[in-house]
Amino acid sequence: MPLFEIRFRRFTSLNTTIRLREGKLYVQLSDLLEEAPQSVLEAIAHILIAKLYRKPIERNHNDRYRRYTQSERVSRQAEQIRQQRGRKRLLTAKGHVYDLDEIFEAMNRQFFDGLLGKPVLTWSGHHAKRLLGHYDAAHNTIVISRVFDRPQVPRFAIEYLMYHEMLHLKHPVRMKGSRRCVHSREFKADEERFPDFERVKAYLKRL
Repeated sequence: MPLFEIRFRRFTSLNTTIRLREGKLYVQLSDLLEEAPQSVLEAIAHILIAKLYRKPIERNHNDRYRRYTQSERVSRQAEQIRQQRGRKRLLTAKGHVYDLDEIFEAMNRQFFDGLLGKPVLTWSGHHAKRLLGHYDAAHNTIVISRVFDRPQVPRFAIEYLMYHEMLHLKHPVRMKGSRRCVHSREFKADEERFPDFERVKAYLKRL
């Protein structure tokens, strides 16, 4: 068994890392896990070592870790820490072709009677094609991928992305048992209200 060096660090999330260097194992855990029960710490140890040596992770350890980290108390603490420690790279809402502020206001009037409070709006720093958009609750920010700020991109695609992220404001993440429910039944029902919903989904899939 190699020597271990284990430290709790002030991460911005529930990060855990393990590295093997010169015969010594270096483990870093988020300080949010310092108060975790012994059984949860044992589950983390099993998961990290299994990942390091590419062994299967036993389901009971995985379930125990997930139940703890996705509990309402720990999820709330993690969100607060991310808000306090994390930094959000903000660029601008006004792009070369599309203005996110204008699109937000149009969607707000059309679908929310103009009652939805406006978060910070920004284009992403790079042309992401996987993460097309996201709502960051910790920083109350909607980010849209800059890949859409081009003349050949139809306006309905950006309107849909903005509308989807705005629905996260209307339908916040909630816990269902030990799982986080990001897209609830109500969320999906509202999403399908978007005009030409299937058309825009097909366009995004092609992209």
